[in-house]
Amino acid sequence: MTGVPALDDVAGEWVAAGDLGHLPSLRNQRGQAHVNHDLTSVSWLAAPPFAGGYHTGVLRVDGVAPGVQHYLWKPWGTRRSYRDAHVAVCTDTALAYDADRLLWRVEVTNTRPERATVELTQDLFAPVGHSETGWGWLHTVPWNASGEHDYHALERVRETTRPGAQGAPYLIGPGPRRLRLGRPRPPGIQRDEDTAPMLLEYELPRHVSADWVYPHTSSVRGAVRALRVGDGRALAGPFVLGDGTELPLDAFALTPGTALELEFRTDQPGHDGVLLTHGNHPDSLQLGLAGGRLWLGICGERETADHPLEAGRWHRIRAVVDAHDARLELDGTEVARTGHWTRPVRWRSTVDNGRVHVTDTRGAARATYAFAGEPDALVPHGAGARATWRLDLAPGQSAVVGFTLAFGTDATEVAEAARTAAATLDAAFAETADAWRRLWAHAFTPGNPDFSGHLPTLTTPHADLARAYYMGALLVLYLRNTHVGRTGPVFLTGGPRLGATTTFFWDHTEWSRMYAMLDPAGLRAWLLAGLAGPYHESFGYDVRGGGPLGNYYVSNEYALFRLVEHYVGVTGDVAFLAEPAGAWTVLEHLERLAYGIVGRRGTGVLADFGPDAWRVLECVPNYVDGLASFNAAYVHMLRSYADLLRFLDRDADADRAEADAGTLAAAVLDLYAGDGRWQIAHPDGRETIGHVLDFGLVAAALSGDLTADQRAEMVAFVVDKLLADPWMRALAADDPIAPFSDRPDHGAGGAFGAWPGVTAYGLARLGRADLAVDVLSRTPQAASGGLWGQAMEIVGDRRVRVAGRGVANRDSIAGAATAEAVIAGLFGVEPGFDALRSTTPHPDPVTAPDLGTLENLNLRPAPRPDLLAADAPAPVGAC
Repeated sequence: MTGVPALDDVAGEWVAAGDLGHLPSLRNQRGQAHVNHDLTSVSWLAAPPFAGGYHTGVLRVDGVAPGVQHYLWKPWGTRRSYRDAHVAVCTDTALAYDADRLLWRVEVTNTRPERATVELTQDLFAPVGHSETGWGWLHTVPWNASGEHDYHALERVRETTRPGAQGAPYLIGPGPRRLRLGRPRPPGIQRDEDTAPMLLEYELPRHVSADWVYPHTSSVRGAVRALRVGDGRALAGPFVLGDGTELPLDAFALTPGTALELEFRTDQPGHDGVLLTHGNHPDSLQLGLAGGRLWLGICGERETADHPLEAGRWHRIRAVVDAHDARLELDGTEVARTGHWTRPVRWRSTVDNGRVHVTDTRGAARATYAFAGEPDALVPHGAGARATWRLDLAPGQSAVVGFTLAFGTDATEVAEAARTAAATLDAAFAETADAWRRLWAHAFTPGNPDFSGHLPTLTTPHADLARAYYMGALLVLYLRNTHVGRTGPVFLTGGPRLGATTTFFWDHTEWSRMYAMLDPAGLRAWLLAGLAGPYHESFGYDVRGGGPLGNYYVSNEYALFRLVEHYVGVTGDVAFLAEPAGAWTVLEHLERLAYGIVGRRGTGVLADFGPDAWRVLECVPNYVDGLASFNAAYVHMLRSYADLLRFLDRDADADRAEADAGTLAAAVLDLYAGDGRWQIAHPDGRETIGHVLDFGLVAAALSGDLTADQRAEMVAFVVDKLLADPWMRALAADDPIAPFSDRPDHGAGGAFGAWPGVTAYGLARLGRADLAVDVLSRTPQAASGGLWGQAMEIVGDRRVRVAGRGVANRDSIAGAATAEAVIAGLFGVEPGFDALRSTTPHPDPVTAPDLGTLENLNLRPAPRPDLLAADAPAPVGAC
């Protein structure tokens, strides 16, 4: 392949719906969304500060909502198709480029041998909310009664878009949840109990932004007695509740018909608080008081009794959860009942002049639907409207209808934007695709108007390798967002469903050289913001609100060090090291990152990363404590830091860092277990594990320290135990911990989107570039018709797909590691601190025997940093 391929040829092919575990996404440089199982609806719309709840409405053909048979993803939109003996329907759905608009086009063909009238009925919902807060990993999602992120509940709503499932129940989540009286735990806390494991099927980490405040944080004031739950268990009580009371009881699962009964008395009328909660999700069944009136909440709904409770009196309360609704009874009388989410509760709609206007009565969001091809009928329906077209078609004849949805805060501007897009719908689709093609071309063009840098161009006779490289580049562009970041354009970690404004430190490490080449100005600003925050407490940060997110990852030090190293190595911007980032300069941060091992030790040389698996791989229970992987990473940091110190004329400090690195390298090599596997050093002993992360980081950092036999055994382990055509496993299937590590990103059932690239780089470092080419060349076959996701699961012989289970992301920036491995592993372009002292320009192009050339490299030499040498930080402490 010669030069940059056309974007249309890089990714996207028709895929049967049954072959997908995760449906395609939509992006437009400012927002993201998911397409669903029907022909038109969209869920998980998030274009901060706007978000969409539930879904936008299904399309019915002659009264039936067909399921999609095939999907075709392109970066500018998704095509869905269906065909039977009566009709063929093909739809296009897109987020208009760099705009708060959705575009739909529906083409229907009469496949019968006779003339027929085909009726299309489209539900048009716009449950759009506006919020300037709550943009964490679990970001704000609007519901009828709230604004929390409830992953599992919304996924249950999405399931109702499957064919024949429009009336399916969605209120009740699976699994046992603990019942609590009084003050609830915040929704989404990492564990229901401090000592319990977190199961992703039922619970999610509390990865919300620092500016989000949960409602209902106080208990009611009063007493509870005669409590009975659905399985017949009874607790006599009484239980006295006050503002801070949190009384955990037994766990049980809700099923249709479950009833909770109790008696409650309060002597303090008119107050607010929570009476009981089943679980700790936003969709949890919950009872409480507002102004002394009893309310019931579940799955984004909240209904309140008309009259307050009578003080000093024991009231009989009964909550019953059925398949489709929940009802609240007070003293034997029903006082509240929930309904279907499509009811006009929060959102109000009007039909005016052939358009549908939807108003969020609890916020500033306004939305409008407009049409290309006037419907035969357009009537208000629930939280939106319903449009109907009746198409008289000859045999084989086709007809096209279209519609658009615009959203914002100014109703007039929104209506005009929807009208204009509908009036020029074909042009709007074409302009969106052309804008993506321009962005693609600019990404490889020096001095382009979109990026502060550019990416290298690969020319190779290996077509599959070229496709893997350019798919990795496209993934970077696809995850770009120009509107959510405080510091300018950013590259998000994943989504949709999660992370509409989130960047992880670790994931950006997987494409750090590319980042520095493509957008050095953006990386510089992102790094300064990240280093200024509490990276010792969080895995990343919310680029919109600026606050930290999630729990600490032990990879943070390595990730941030590598990102700084590659930024400086690519750009030559050594002045960046003197920039203040919070309390320290960047150079002072580097010292602390490289010597982050200090304080982690017990009595030995190795760093002990502690017993919490959620800080490492989240789903491999024994991958904790003294790990070969991140101890090897510290070896790299210390050696690389020594190179920087020599550049700064601090030879004594460089000698110390190199000696410390050598001591640590010896301790890491002592963990080698043979046959390509490594040991974990626990406080009470060692055990062997076969995980890709040990291979990847050890090969990257210690290739020169390994013996020839060790290198050969590590390569054989990868080939025999991890590679699974066309992808790989993160954990060897015969590892004793494999049955207890079921997630398809880090366990034996598949691998994280970055691991093939990391593995290929490691193979190249161990002298097996031939195997690296083979690994990378197979990866396009695993992308489920699009790009790689967070978790790629092995589902059969030679079949891999993007996983949807386990709360995985359809899109993951870490998959760009495939392209990074081409640049650094196959072509040896590794600008780091070791290159700063070189006065020889890096060659451009770079040629690799039998592979081709890499050219158009955006690399710059470094000047002498005289000021930095004078302002160097004091050493942290020897290893």
